[in-house]
Amino acid sequence: MQLQTKISLKTQQHNQIDYNSKIVLLGSCFTKNIGSKLNYFKFQNFINPFGILFHPKAIENLILNSINENVYAENDVFFHNERWQSFDAHSALSTTTKEEIVTSLNTAIISTNKQLKDSTHVIITLGTAWAYRFIETDKIVANCHKIPQKKFLKELLSIDDLVESLASMVALIKSVNNKASILFTVSPVRHIKDGFVENMRSKSHLIAAIHQIVEPRNNVHYFPSYELMMDELRDYRFYKEDMLHPNQTAINYIWEQFSQVWISEAGQKTIQKVEIIQKGLTHKSFNPNSDEFRQFSENLKLKIAQLREEFPSINFSQ
Repeated sequence: MQLQTKISLKTQQHNQIDYNSKIVLLGSCFTKNIGSKLNYFKFQNFINPFGILFHPKAIENLILNSINENVYAENDVFFHNERWQSFDAHSALSTTTKEEIVTSLNTAIISTNKQLKDSTHVIITLGTAWAYRFIETDKIVANCHKIPQKKFLKELLSIDDLVESLASMVALIKSVNNKASILFTVSPVRHIKDGFVENMRSKSHLIAAIHQIVEPRNNVHYFPSYELMMDELRDYRFYKEDMLHPNQTAINYIWEQFSQVWISEAGQKTIQKVEIIQKGLTHKSFNPNSDEFRQFSENLKLKIAQLREEFPSINFSQ
């Protein structure tokens, strides 16, 4: 009996991810979920240097500023709720001093520039097409930082606006790294604070826009994270208690589909070795002084040494 409507996923035939790949992940909070999986399995990742960015304009702005190496100054940040903030970044980057946040922003810009130039894969997860424009400057912000909503205009980015933004991201990345594979996906997290109908409008705009710029022959691809959640996992048991975010079971499922399509056969074999070591590192012995546990620990160290000899970038101390 078939109890799911299965999505047909075509295995990527070239430029798959392996343990020599360098991956940049940008975008919404679902980026963190996939990024944490890649971190756990010890891939080479660079994740959200400006924190979570929900809409395409914010991601485009980060890429543009990084490639152009635009420098932030003290007049680019502001003080609110006893923290220094930037409209271009998530509140996770907020600090108690002006100098510290400016330094953090500029350090992130330099790092992102290098990572985009060196990357083999850039994964961009879009969360929403809704954006907020700060009335005082007439600029779209990445984060409102709990400033009163009356100071912003809320707008739904049109499909044409989104196509332009996504095409700009691709062109910018390709201008410094023509070999990188660019992979777009839409976050399955439901933004119902915007409203149920508004959330669906937002997601549909994102999906329509992405498919106007996807071009596998130019190494621009799409992975259906949103569709996997909506169709294959069509049940609230796959959500957290808030009924909005995918739970760990759903994240694991989408990760499995992603790895089957995008991670090479050699990479998947290494994943199995890494997982054995990760589980071994969390093993707790009833008697740490026993000969059996000492032998177990020595075998684990040997496995780590052998894996690091093959892939020096792998570091289990992090």
